[in-house]
Amino acid sequence: LSHIFDELSKVVELYKPDEMALEAPFFGKNVQSMLKLGRAQGVCMATALSKRIPVFEYSPRLIKQSIVGNGNASKEQVSGMLQSMYPGVSHKYLDASDALAAAVCHHAQTSGLPSPKHGTGAKKSKNKKGGSWEQFIEQNPSRLK
Repeated sequence: LSHIFDELSKVVELYKPDEMALEAPFFGKNVQSMLKLGRAQGVCMATALSKRIPVFEYSPRLIKQSIVGNGNASKEQVSGMLQSMYPGVSHKYLDASDALAAAVCHHAQTSGLPSPKHGTGAKKSKNKKGGSWEQFIEQNPSRLK
């Protein structure tokens, strides 16, 4: 976990992002894997928030829908669509494609520009799947201790 923190801190210092998009955890078949992933995501969130970078989470289904147009798309389908959208970007690892997909989804959700796949633009909804921790705190002040 400290390695993730150190390396992500270097990336943040180098690129100085304004926002961070993450894939929200989901329950799969292996509970232990989900718990380990949750810890890693927590470190990523803490790294961003320690630098005052807002964090946005999106469900895997919304990310896939934003990229491929199908919320049940496979990792390979998502990677293939990203390769056609960004041919100069390396797509050697599916996990890297997942990260790029989360960033593209975030851009589509927050920019108001057309979605890469559908040309429909981001839709604002009261029941959003993605959102920042700052928004959560603003909307739920009673949950702070």
